[in-house]
Amino acid sequence: MTAAEAQAYCTAYTKKSGSNFYYSFLFLPKASRNAMYTVYAFCKAIDSAVDEPPPGSNPKEELTRWRIELDAAYDGIPESPITISLAHHVKSFSIPKAYFEELIKGMEMDLFNNRYVTFDELSLYCYRVASVVGLICLHIFGATSPRAQDYAVALGMAFQLTNILRDIGVDAGDGRIYLPLDDLRACNCPETTLLQKTYSPQFTALMQREAARAHQYYDKAHAAFTALSPTERRAVAVAEIMRGIYSRILDMIEQSGFQVFGPRISLSTTHRLVVALGIWFRSRFS
Repeated sequence: MTAAEAQAYCTAYTKKSGSNFYYSFLFLPKASRNAMYTVYAFCKAIDSAVDEPPPGSNPKEELTRWRIELDAAYDGIPESPITISLAHHVKSFSIPKAYFEELIKGMEMDLFNNRYVTFDELSLYCYRVASVVGLICLHIFGATSPRAQDYAVALGMAFQLTNILRDIGVDAGDGRIYLPLDDLRACNCPETTLLQKTYSPQFTALMQREAARAHQYYDKAHAAFTALSPTERRAVAVAEIMRGIYSRILDMIEQSGFQVFGPRISLSTTHRLVVALGIWFRSRFS
């Protein structure tokens, strides 16, 4: 497969996913946009190998295969369309291999952990599956200063905590609880409340506690963003679009009274585009 064909595969794969991220990628220059499509495809493929394994597949073996493909993307001849495309972009944007290795370790945690006792334990998971992706993106955006890295790490934590809150019902259906068990105990909320998808005052108190933590990370990200140079702020405009979308999802979760056991809370396509356009124009002309 040629690099162009591999890129077309990654672009179609990302577009088909319907992810919030797709709408922010549209505002990037072509080379950066293609790199983001490929990085997203890599992340999604690894996640699917663990969370949605094809019938008859072994998730552990699939992750081993992806590790081999990652090695080939950096040092050999990759075979997957995704890693064929990735090999080009990691070279063009000088993306460290260690970030992708951490990402795979994060996905692998889902094979062994379905509970987290403390927030420190959960934060390692969030860092690996979300903040590391932000650090990868900084190389594509062209902003890799220490302040920009602080921004990416905090924003990744905020995104992942928002996802966890939104998907509590789905995760419970799989027997998973991502919220720290220490927090459940502090709010006198038993695991059965989540697993049986039951609303209660204790559940509401737990959700308020976790939402407040997510807001703290959005605030950290905003503080880091304002400390960036004007050039860096323009460079991470796409990440700011994502901050706008995901922070609104968190607001919607709160405004619903934490009704997370029903239909998945999300923004409409029109709403996402309006948010994206507003933030993009402010980044260009402010």
